Parts: sequence; C-alpha cells; structure tokens
Amino acid sequence: MSQLVLNHLSLVNFKSYQQVEINFTVNVNCITGDNGVGKTNLLDAIYYLAFCKSFFNPIDVQNIFNDEDFFMIQGKFLLNEKNETVYCGNHKQKKKAFKRNDKEYSKLAEHIGVIPLVMVNPADTHIINDGSDVRRKFIDGVISQYDKTYLSKLLAYNKSLHQRNNLLKHFAEERRFDESLLEVYDHQLNDFGKFISNARKQFLEEFIPTFRDFYQRISQKAENVGFEYKSHLLDYPDLIEIFESSRKADRAARYTTMGIHKDDLLFTLEDRPLRKFGSQGQQKTFVTALKMAQFNFMAEKKGLKPLLLLDDIFDKLDDLRVKAIMQMVSTEEFGQIFVTDTSRKRLEELFHDIHQEVKYFEIDHEGKLTEHNA
Repeated sequence: MSQLVLNHLSLVNFKSYQQVEINFTVNVNCITGDNGVGKTNLLDAIYYLAFCKSFFNPIDVQNIFNDEDFFMIQGKFLLNEKNETVYCGNHKQKKKAFKRNDKEYSKLAEHIGVIPLVMVNPADTHIINDGSDVRRKFIDGVISQYDKTYLSKLLAYNKSLHQRNNLLKHFAEERRFDESLLEVYDHQLNDFGKFISNARKQFLEEFIPTFRDFYQRISQKAENVGFEYKSHLLDYPDLIEIFESSRKADRAARYTTMGIHKDDLLFTLEDRPLRKFGSQGQQKTFVTALKMAQFNFMAEKKGLKPLLLLDDIFDKLDDLRVKAIMQMVSTEEFGQIFVTDTSRKRLEELFHDIHQEVKYFEIDHEGKLTEHNA
C-alpha cells in the first residue's frame, strides 16, 4: 500500500502565522506548545490542502492573519511515488484559488479525495451530541473521499432539494399549488437519492465491524458499542412514495420534510443511547474509534494511507486509552501522523519505545517554531 507524505508546508498570513516554512518527517510529527500559540492552526492548514476549506471556520477571509489582504498555503507532497504541489490562495477581493501542480481547479469538488486525510479533534463529540446533519456529514465525508460518483450525486441531490424547497416557499407566497411542477423535482431526487441511500447502507455494512474492532482496541474491551442506520427509505420503496405521503406536511412547512437528507445514525453503548448514557471519556473513545475506522476504510478503498491529524488527543481520555491509541497509530498500519499537545515531555514518553522517526516542533508565544529530533 502506498503512503501519502507531506514533506513541506509553507504559510503566509494564515491565521496566527505571518510566514513559516516547515519540513516534516515521513513518520510522526509532534507539535507542542502552550494553549493558544497556534498548534491547531498548523493542522488546519494541512486540512485546507485536502478539503479546500478550514476544519474550523468556513469563511475564508476570517482565516487571514490580522489586517492583511490575503493568505497562502502550499504543501509539497509525495503522492503515489510522485512529487505533487498543492496551493491554496485567498484574497479578500478575489475568488479563492486552488491549484495542483500549478493547474487551477475549475471546481473545488474535483480535488476532494486527492489528498485523503483524517482529523481527530476534541470537538468531534459533536457527532454524537448535535443534530442528524452532523452524522450525515460524517458518512458523506468518508464516502466522498473515495467515490467521485457519490459526491457528484450528493451535490446534485442537494441542488434539486434546494430548488424544491424554493418552489414550496413560492407556492406558499403565491397562495397556489402546482403538483406537476413539484413532481419534476420528486423524480430527480428519487434518482439521486436511491444511489446515495444504497451507497450509505453498503458503506455502513463494511464500516461498523471495523469501527467496533478499533473501539475494543482503544478501550481494552471495556464496553460494547454499535450504531444503527435510520432512514425514511427503510419504510418506503422509494422517495416518490415518501414525497407523496409528506405532501401536506411539506406545503405547511414550506420545505421538504422527508427524504434521505433526514437520514441519521443512532449510536449506542451497551445497547443504550450513547448521547444520554456515555461518559465524556466513552464519547471521546467512540469518536476516536470512528476516525480510526475511517482511516482504515479509506486506506483499503484507495490503496493509499491517508494523513492522520491528532489534535489534543489526550483531552478527556485516561492514560490507558491514550497509550493504546499511540501504540496503535505508530505501527505500520498507519502512515504519516501529526500530533499536537501542550507537553513535549508527555509525547516523548509515549513515543519512547516506537521504532519510527519522531520529529518535534515547539511553538513559543511569539509563534516561532523550533525543530527537535527525538
């Protein structure tokens, strides 16, 4: 299996960094420093190069350093044994530019999946505690990185859904209703939706056993976990019948109340809802196992090990679980890793016995980086 490697990162006016150049090792890269010095910002820059946007703030201009007019992120990768350069530039007065080997993309969606990446962050527990849209986004994000057709169908579904919702609002404002116009979108959504729903079900059938295995490895087999797929299409033969059954509700609500855009996942711990009965540590273990399974799944699908970003991994986890995670990710099963923590000493102790190269980058309160080899 091939390994994806980020060899060099250049930043200009990105978040807390006015200018920085970093050379990474192919194995483990540890970024340390006090809270607020910009450790997570480095990971977010790497995330940008994979997803064309920030993990934390989708408004590009708000990621520009202080009062500057632009930011630039550039990464030099080894991808499938070839050198690749990925560039992202954003100016306050211009459209965002995203390039691969100096060739600009006409559509940003074309880049998704080129640089496979998995990020683990303390905020990931929102997958458990927030609305169903967050859990759908997780499924869609995994599948879209290895299946371009899925991403295309998903974008088309969302566009048709938006148009159908606008039509329902228009009918309400005009105090009229034309069912034949609505049916045009019903058939479009049905065609796209069946493909998306089938892909989601197939993905989960393969994904859930891998996820359970990772949870058991991290928790030392302490608890049993699982999740269940919830979809309107499990109760109806197709979306056409769903839309017909919800026609009255749609007219009243002025939007499409049923469909695959309402799919959800029910996470469980010992057969009880994880959201209600899981501790903070159990929830953190759950989402970490989700991300580890995501890594494994994508690596198998693409034949390429994604980049793994572990941001503040120690938050709300006991020492045994942290040690289990670090021992796991430092094996050959995983590729290039980026880890942030406030304590360099803690990372040195955790990685002391591994047989891979570890490089440390310490950030001070001025934003200056100092490199240290283990």
